[in-house]
Amino acid sequence: MKNKGFFIILGIVAFLLLIPLIAMQFTEEVRWSLTDFVVAGVLLLGSGFLCDLALRKINKKSYQIAIVGAILVLLLLIWAELAVGIFGTPMAGS
Repeated sequence: MKNKGFFIILGIVAFLLLIPLIAMQFTEEVRWSLTDFVVAGVLLLGSGFLCDLALRKINKKSYQIAIVGAILVLLLLIWAELAVGIFGTPMAGS
């Protein structure tokens, strides 16, 4: 199947977004709005597709590792900023 990677990424993102959705049913400590799910979905899908693109288009293994690592670090920094505001930007959370 040509688009197998696409469906794998969609499945992983859907699974990751189910975690807070299920947690919201059992505790008041997890309170995500629709906007939170949309932003998380965009970040996860974008990162997943960029990593997949890097792995498919770049031949040298060390470059693949470096680029995928940079994408994941950037994802984590953006996520942390949105969650707790580690840099103090206007889009900072909490």
